[in-house]
Amino acid sequence: MAETKLLPKIGSKVRININKVKDRLPAKLIDQISSNPRVVTTGYKMTDGRSIGITVKLQNGDENWFFPEEIERG
Repeated sequence: MAETKLLPKIGSKVRININKVKDRLPAKLIDQISSNPRVVTTGYKMTDGRSIGITVKLQNGDENWFFPEEIERG
């Protein structure tokens, strides 16, 4: 379970680790993240009762969510 003290704050600039997500995302989203992995956190999402996901806004304005281990600071 993700500890809330380890989650980035809403409004933080983070990057998506493309190597950790490329097996589960559609090609269009992979291309988008590959061209610019920097995103801004917009909130949190309960995933499966055991973890908390992080919602982010991509550079094109789309929002998506990722597991904390798929996100890197800065």
